[in-house]
Amino acid sequence: MVSFGKHLWAGAGAALAGSLCCVGPLVFVALGVSGAWIGQLTALEPYRPLFILVMLIFLALAFRQLYLLPQRCEPGETCADPRRVRRQRGIFWLVLVGLMALIAFPWYAARMLS
Repeated sequence: MVSFGKHLWAGAGAALAGSLCCVGPLVFVALGVSGAWIGQLTALEPYRPLFILVMLIFLALAFRQLYLLPQRCEPGETCADPRRVRRQRGIFWLVLVGLMALIAFPWYAARMLS
């Protein structure tokens, strides 16, 4: 059985790739990195919807693993610990909120930076 962590990491990677065109230049400028090449990051803008779709697929798989599939654990295994399951679910929702903030960045950046 695939662990939810792989789905979560894949979704996070897709979200970061999808927001690279918008958040990337701002992060580089904030870190003091400059150059004309930063403007080339906007070339990824046409692929943004594809990255968002991939992110949503992987997050749905992680949600399915955490909430919909029954746990197959023997007593005494780490996956049978209810505290660990609660912690995994909490991490999932924390990552989900962060990823949604990254994806929504182009919509609220104009108001934030003006």
